Amino acid sequence: MQIIITDYETVSFSYVKKLKSFNENIKNAYNQFRVKWLAMIIQKAFPQTNLKLTLILISFSILLILSLHSYAQSSSNITAEIQSLNQSILALENHTADYPSAAVPSWLDTGSNAWMLTAATFVGLQSVPGVALYYAGLSKKKYAVNSALMVFYAFAAVLIVWMIAGYNAGFGYPAAISIGKYGILGYPLPAWLGHYEASQTIYGPSGSPLDIPTSTYIFFQFVFAAITPVLLAGGVLERMNFKAWMIFVPFWSLLVYSPVAYWLFAGGWLNQLGAVDFSGGYVIHVDAGVGALAAALAVGPRLASERKLEAHSLPLVLAGAGLIWLGWDGFNGGDPGGATIDAAIAVLNTNIATAASAITWMLMDMAFFKKPTLVGATSGAITGLVAITPAAGYVNGWEAILIGIASGSIPWISLYKFEPRLKVDDTLGVFSTHGIAGIVGGLLTGVFADPAVTKYIDPGLTGALYGNWYQLGIQALAAAVVFIYDFAITFGLLKLIGLFIPLQAPPDTLAIGDYAMHGEVAYSELLATLPESVVKKEEVTEETTEEEKDPKEKGKKS
Repeated sequence: MQIIITDYETVSFSYVKKLKSFNENIKNAYNQFRVKWLAMIIQKAFPQTNLKLTLILISFSILLILSLHSYAQSSSNITAEIQSLNQSILALENHTADYPSAAVPSWLDTGSNAWMLTAATFVGLQSVPGVALYYAGLSKKKYAVNSALMVFYAFAAVLIVWMIAGYNAGFGYPAAISIGKYGILGYPLPAWLGHYEASQTIYGPSGSPLDIPTSTYIFFQFVFAAITPVLLAGGVLERMNFKAWMIFVPFWSLLVYSPVAYWLFAGGWLNQLGAVDFSGGYVIHVDAGVGALAAALAVGPRLASERKLEAHSLPLVLAGAGLIWLGWDGFNGGDPGGATIDAAIAVLNTNIATAASAITWMLMDMAFFKKPTLVGATSGAITGLVAITPAAGYVNGWEAILIGIASGSIPWISLYKFEPRLKVDDTLGVFSTHGIAGIVGGLLTGVFADPAVTKYIDPGLTGALYGNWYQLGIQALAAAVVFIYDFAITFGLLKLIGLFIPLQAPPDTLAIGDYAMHGEVAYSELLATLPESVVKKEEVTEETTEEEKDPKEKGKKS
């Protein structure tokens, strides 16, 4: 007996219940048949036996049948068919009847898996093309290609190092390095074996489980790892040697991002001390912001004539900012690891804080510069997204508004009043818009964590506003640890690379921009502005190339 269901989308839930009822009827009929069959055998074997003895023998036989029932089920063809029917019904309910049973194991939540893959794609779109467009639009016209390509390269490079060692270093189970019970780092081993990618997600030093495949979680965490150096690039645009950038990104991801992710995402030592970071206020944005500050200091400033922000394309800025804003729904909404109540709360809080921050930044511009600007509004939206990130699934709506107001004002003050005093050429102000905003959000998480919300993701977590002042203290400690570690490793790594490759492009290359760096430009009118020496050099190069090709072609013909 085998029921094959192909058009499962048209089958109603009531039919599923009928199938279950039919299943139970088969079991009951089978058991009744075995009892009657046994009674008949006993009566034939002992025809003279009285009724009482017959009943005793039947009762004993029933007990024997029950004791051997589990074995009989595994060996009986009828029971095997019943089990097959059960699997068909389960597949029908999960809308997976066309797949092999191994493709939808019992631990898999198909809804959560679908949401996590979607959320990861949203976050990936934040980088490519979101940040690529945003940075290209904010940079000078002659650096648009270089700015976008730095983002594009970082996204690709991080994926390779993530699969080779980054994921397991940042999320591997068990811990490779620990001090007592405190996890420091996972094993930096490859994450590309088929059985590992297909297994249930188990991560961090404590072996935390999720009801999604490991491959889904690897991809989800990759897009977070990728966007971190992508954001950092904003601190060194318009002057960094692209070859140095190519070497820096994979090593930085492995040496800075993965360890900090283990400490604050995977359940490592800072988590074990009580620090929380819902979706990367510290792991991503403080890392990116502080890294940008250290990198800007190590690489050095732009050309003296170019040390001013000149956004050449506001439509590109707006398009990039829009992708970043809405992509953040996946950024914070995916952090719970599934399609949960807390995921919905996080998405709502993300948009509330972002709107409040954008408006606050505009008001600050109007108060000090007498007019609102599109660049300012998008900067405020991004600082709101950053600040709500460590708190998104821990706070309520009115607290999200307060975080938005703080993120629209404190980073503004840092960008225009504090950073200039540092005399460090942070091209797009990444330290203020990501580093400071991330610290603000992390500290306010320690103040506002609401037990009415945290019960859906981290029961028992409460902020200072609800009586737990320790939470604010441990959030401050975590911020200090990430700041110091990130700055030291970033600065040291770049200085080491600088011993072998110049960190900054030559002045004559910077004077030309994209064409000198990559041999292409974003706008054709830039070709008319190229110096004659560059054009002649290019013509000579092309002629030499043609001459080298001609002998080869003649040789082929002969």
